[in-house]
Amino acid sequence: MSQVPNSHDNDHEGPIKTPKQLAVAVGLAFIVPIIIIILLVEFVASSGTGSSGSDALSEQATAQRIRPVGSVEVKMVSANAGPRSGEEVFKAQCAACHESGAMGAPKLGDAAGWGPRIGTGLAALIQSALKGKNAMPPQAGGEFSDLEVSRAVAYLANAGGAKFTEPAAPAAAASEAAPPASDVK
Repeated sequence: MSQVPNSHDNDHEGPIKTPKQLAVAVGLAFIVPIIIIILLVEFVASSGTGSSGSDALSEQATAQRIRPVGSVEVKMVSANAGPRSGEEVFKAQCAACHESGAMGAPKLGDAAGWGPRIGTGLAALIQSALKGKNAMPPQAGGEFSDLEVSRAVAYLANAGGAKFTEPAAPAAAASEAAPPASDVK
């Protein structure tokens, strides 16, 4: 009979040869994944903080991000107030562009900038302000009456060298033009 070689000698031999090596391998199999998990958690937790000098997580920045998109303003206008003067309308609406000269607007008090415009007359200037011209929207985007815008135009032009009279309120203009009533019986 033929003799079968012993296959248990070198065929199934692994890297672990002693019980001590087996204990070290089992211990490392538990410890190494736990250390890796701890390191990953630390990495993820530390990357969530902002960089130095960043205020993205401050209370003010958070409040800015979650503020309402719009708001409602209720303006109380007195019935006895009457139309505002040209200077008041200028300060409220026109000053944003005409004090700095933004978008080619002639500056307040600039005689060279206002000279050609004054030459067209007050009525043409008022129409330009009411209907809009170049980059200026109608009424400069404000919520003023035509009379108030007219007064602001006269104020601006007069500051640039014109001698226009500020438009009067219609009721006041009618009372000034009409002669006083006489008591004839």
